[in-house]
Amino acid sequence: MCTAHPAYARARARRPGVRTTPDSVVGVSELLDPPLAVPVPDPVPAGEASSSRARGGPFRAGDRVQLTDPKGRHYTLTLQVGGQYHTHRGGLAHDDLIGRPEGSVVVSPVGTPYLALRPLLADYVLSMPRGAQVIYPKDAAQILMWGDVFPGARVLEAGAGSGALTCSLLQAVGPSGTVISYEIRDDHLQHARRNVETFYGDVPPNWVLRPGDLNVHDGSAEPVDRVVLDMLAPWECLDTVRAALVPGGVLVGYVATTTQLSRLTEALREQQCWTEPQAWESMVRAWHVVGLAVRPEHRMIGHTAFLVTARRLADGVVPPRPQRRPTGR
Repeated sequence: MCTAHPAYARARARRPGVRTTPDSVVGVSELLDPPLAVPVPDPVPAGEASSSRARGGPFRAGDRVQLTDPKGRHYTLTLQVGGQYHTHRGGLAHDDLIGRPEGSVVVSPVGTPYLALRPLLADYVLSMPRGAQVIYPKDAAQILMWGDVFPGARVLEAGAGSGALTCSLLQAVGPSGTVISYEIRDDHLQHARRNVETFYGDVPPNWVLRPGDLNVHDGSAEPVDRVVLDMLAPWECLDTVRAALVPGGVLVGYVATTTQLSRLTEALREQQCWTEPQAWESMVRAWHVVGLAVRPEHRMIGHTAFLVTARRLADGVVPPRPQRRPTGR
């Protein structure tokens, strides 16, 4: 990876004692995503796990609740009997929410109203403690759709990062599916475990989190239907992925730079066991809509990463040669 990359330079500035030339993929990863020094909040207590996973119905003790004030600011709390949440507009009693339906409004002692709802997965992802940069909801949605992640699917993921995409994959495959996540960095592994456990209330029984490199995966013993690669050098794992992915299965690569995009795409073509790779990025722009004042917002979520998809061909099949127009001179 080029040392002139802005993220690389920023990481070096934050960690001046780090060697200028990392000697491994892990070293580069630690430069781009330095380990966090701040502690990660503990997950919801085990005794409250069942209520924290509940969707719908009245609020219960143990539920995570997102309060929204009139200015659109969000505050997240976990309900406890007798508890109180302190804001700059006064304290809010948890008991005023327990037993009430979602979409209720609570009022602070000075008269400020707060709308109470359970946070969506997208809300949780954007506010979760993180070690690695999370995969944004816009990209996670693309991965689930174009990766065709279905209920009951067996999904192989590398790396787990902060667990944002893992939460989406587990929700998509459902209790009958399986997600196997590999993570090479111990600090990221701990963040992934805590974040997934916090969102689901406990560690989902259909999730397997493994430390180490994806290349140790035994594809003959554990075949999978889908593979998602979010790592610095995904082309180094394509032999392992080919052995594990069933014919017709989908590979999704998530890479940050054009050089990574080019190298992954060409490596897939060279293997001659994939459909023609497809590559794209997504951008999201919100709109301001108040009466006749309708205009795009000044800020948007632009480039976050490139996505690459390809499907595994049957053994011994050579893909048809794509017909491309000759390059103009």
